[in-house]
Amino acid sequence: MDSYFLKPNQEATLSLYNGTFENSENIITRDRMLDASLVAQGKRTAIDPSNWKDQDSIITQLTFKTGEAGTYVAGVSTKARNIELTAEKFNSYLKNDGVLDMLQKRTTDSLLNEDAVESYQKHVKAIYQVGDVKTNDWNTVLGYPIEFVPQENPYDKYNGDTLEVQLLLDGKPLPNQLVFADFIKNSHGHTHDDESNEHEHDGQKHSHEHSTNTHKHAQEEKEHSHTSGQQLRTDAKGIVTVKLPEEGVYYLRTINMTRATDSDELTHRSKWATLTFEVSHAHGANSHTHEHDTESEIPTWLFVLGSFIIIGILVLIFRKKDN
Repeated sequence: MDSYFLKPNQEATLSLYNGTFENSENIITRDRMLDASLVAQGKRTAIDPSNWKDQDSIITQLTFKTGEAGTYVAGVSTKARNIELTAEKFNSYLKNDGVLDMLQKRTTDSLLNEDAVESYQKHVKAIYQVGDVKTNDWNTVLGYPIEFVPQENPYDKYNGDTLEVQLLLDGKPLPNQLVFADFIKNSHGHTHDDESNEHEHDGQKHSHEHSTNTHKHAQEEKEHSHTSGQQLRTDAKGIVTVKLPEEGVYYLRTINMTRATDSDELTHRSKWATLTFEVSHAHGANSHTHEHDTESEIPTWLFVLGSFIIIGILVLIFRKKDN
């Protein structure tokens, strides 16, 4: 979103980026969506596929109107698709996308020369705040094959805090999973205007194109890493503690990959999960503006009265000196 802080009954746009957090390579076709939902006020509503629109053939967008104040959740889950990759491209993809455990296993098992046929699926989630009222919808489990679930409301957090997030695989806590967390620093202060997505991350353009059968894993001229930011591992309860050092839009991502030992066609299966939300500063926590509390300032009438008193005292002093 341009901003994850919205007003009640405001028109807003949700954009699906099929690539990286900052650059989209292709649209998400409707037939790929197993689920697309909005959660608010304790109710989960399916998004009508016809409400999605494509922009410039690279971004899939949903324009909608918020309702009552509260903490909202949006989620999209896609079907699995297969992709064939040469050993070299597969190894590069594992390295650049942070699937380091599988890369280590291939190295240990002397499988670096083995080509791959991967079945992949993506499950994405965003949490945004409407108005000042916080609701408990933030902890809704959408039931996706892999899913991030915050253990606290992200909008009760501010820069300098930490946030615990649990990772579920098939509904159960996933331990010892590598998770990457990063953020895009706000360039628009606290007005939450339309500039929030206009950033570059190290000036790099990445490609994870999944909406066609080309699946561009690390096939650009230069290798780029998607492993910037915090590198975390889930504990025994599937929980990571994410640091929130600055204001900005935060995103978590992980790829859980296993060997497909039960298939003659596939060599690997992967499940991708992301979570996005925005963090603001603690000053004026509910307003997200720079407006100061008028109760803490000197009232105008008192300032004027005090000025007249001071002037009167000065006049008396000077008259006394003249006498």
